Amino acid sequence: MASMTELVIARHGEAACNVAGIVGGKQGCTGLTVLGRNQAVQLAARLAAEHAHRPYAAFYATPRLRVAQTAEIITRALRLPARIDLDLCGPDHGDADGRPWVDVKTSFQGPPQHNPNHQYASGSETWNEYLDRAAAALQKILTRHDGERILLAAHGETVEAAHTLLLRLPRNACLRLGFVTDHASVARWQQPTNRFGRTIWQLVTHNDTGHLRPRHG
Repeated sequence: MASMTELVIARHGEAACNVAGIVGGKQGCTGLTVLGRNQAVQLAARLAAEHAHRPYAAFYATPRLRVAQTAEIITRALRLPARIDLDLCGPDHGDADGRPWVDVKTSFQGPPQHNPNHQYASGSETWNEYLDRAAAALQKILTRHDGERILLAAHGETVEAAHTLLLRLPRNACLRLGFVTDHASVARWQQPTNRFGRTIWQLVTHNDTGHLRPRHG
């Protein structure tokens, strides 16, 4: 059987900064909520079942607290330690870190993607600078693990970076399209080789939350 590269990106569970609408950089992120931890447990159970069927060769995570806490729960379920990749870290928010998103977006007249070549706060990365960094980090991981299954615990922005990279979207595509990514959701890419020797990337799932129990009330 020919080898197939598979990239699975799991977004972190709900975080306190998400609920409060706070820019969740190194300072603004205070970790997962109770719901977020429960989401991470359900996510980990799903990934562990997949891991038992066809093991992941590598598990990567970003260093932000909400992702690190999600990754810790996944590690316990899979018994697979996460490698922290600093280049996969979410956007550098500069002086926006810890501030209400509503204030940042009002000042910038939209989210970072709406003016992707400009800083949305003093000292922040531009959206395109973030995409360039994250896409380069993802490409290194894909090259390192060619033909293997790779699991990432990361951010919604990481999913957007992966889609931009593998769909080969043009620069500033974010001005006309975006990707909704819920907490503890899964995005899955596969790169099979067909019987004619052709290899292409295929988006199998996006924003898959089938493992999460419905919220009531």
